[in-house]
Amino acid sequence: MNIGNLKMFCRVVDEGSISKAARMSYVSQPSVTSQIRQLEKYYGVDLFDRSGGKLTTTEAGMTLYPYAKEIIDYLKKSEEAVQHIFNDYESTLYIGASLTIGEYLLPGILGEFQKEYKNINFSLTIGNTPSIVGNLENHDIDIALVEGIVTNESLQTKKFAEDELILVIPSNHRWKNMNEISINELSEEKMIWREENSGARNIIEKIFTERNVMNKIRSRMEFGSTQSIKSAIEVGLGIGIIPKWSVIRELEMGVLKHMPISDITISRDLWVVQRPSRFPKKTMEQFTAFLTKQNDKLSLRAYKNENLT
Repeated sequence: MNIGNLKMFCRVVDEGSISKAARMSYVSQPSVTSQIRQLEKYYGVDLFDRSGGKLTTTEAGMTLYPYAKEIIDYLKKSEEAVQHIFNDYESTLYIGASLTIGEYLLPGILGEFQKEYKNINFSLTIGNTPSIVGNLENHDIDIALVEGIVTNESLQTKKFAEDELILVIPSNHRWKNMNEISINELSEEKMIWREENSGARNIIEKIFTERNVMNKIRSRMEFGSTQSIKSAIEVGLGIGIIPKWSVIRELEMGVLKHMPISDITISRDLWVVQRPSRFPKKTMEQFTAFLTKQNDKLSLRAYKNENLT
């Protein structure tokens, strides 16, 4: 068995094309084909169907794929575990994070972590929760940090922090001197939303529907990123409900203001997600332990920020 053949097989499956796999690997197409043929000879079956001018993975290939990914993953872990004997060894932890965590929360955590573990590097992938969980399932990342619901029960999930969704208004808004507003007052303003079916928007709409105000809300516009919403609110295009972690700096600077809604708190849990493993990566164990210690600090930072609202 040649581990290189397994790696190339996985790359062909991931890319859906021998030519793409060849380009990414900086080798010729005949070389890739030869490696796949060797693997098919080893298993005694066709791993790809080449008929009809289109390459598709056979049932045998789809069966082999998760095993090949895990074999490659364990090989990488074994190499790093042995190399950790040497203090100067640098390893890379592959992290996936959903948008709010990856853009606003994780950079500070990684900065603090690297002060303690200088020999650990990071590769960070940011996307929505389904795509990040898919990367974890495919062994493309070591660990995932997400704010959405994880439906794959074979994965291990653990809460590591909370994030509150808060109403944010421009600093010069007519409500600026008020301590709070009622939910019914939202109908007087134009709401700026995340795109339809985003996790945060679904949570907000559910609560508004339960309070019988959803049909009274006037929508001004939709944006595909929290940063765009913040910019739109700042210039007075409307108001919006966004993750508190994403707006801490603007609240501290006084550019935006948090306006509490009476009798309503909108929060969600943030999760660290891992694949079950007999031999977990040492760097991953160090990182998850660090996350656990950071929970109190994250809560304290959020608490201090309440004084700015």
